[in-house]
Amino acid sequence: MNLNNLTSFAAEPSSAKNILASDVEITGTLKFDNELIFDGKLDGEIVSDGVLTLGKNAQIKGEVKTKAVTVHGTVNGNISVTERCELKASSQLNGDLKAMRIVIEEGATFIGKSEVTPAKPQGTGARAVTPAVESPRSKSTETSA
Repeated sequence: MNLNNLTSFAAEPSSAKNILASDVEITGTLKFDNELIFDGKLDGEIVSDGVLTLGKNAQIKGEVKTKAVTVHGTVNGNISVTERCELKASSQLNGDLKAMRIVIEEGATFIGKSEVTPAKPQGTGARAVTPAVESPRSKSTETSA
């Protein structure tokens, strides 16, 4: 089979979407460029400048560092994103969360502290400082959006 023929049917690279189903188990670092839907198990870290969606079956033990993430499953580790983090009603996050925008649906479980990072000022080189918002580690926080 010629794999070059298969790639000719793919969409443009800038709109490529990758999917890893619930039967996938990974130990180590997962890297991707554009967009990934992950519904499996990972023991390690996810690093990308792209957009990540964690499905309801996703179980992550480790760090998540991406541009944006939507969590439907479970993350045991810290999440650090440069833009938006969304914790859906079915999600569980046991770890710290750092993002420019945070959305937590009613029913989501979040145990850790959160830090809302400011948007980078244009052209000044100066950085605005926003105080962190903390939630107690011993209690889950349920917030409705």
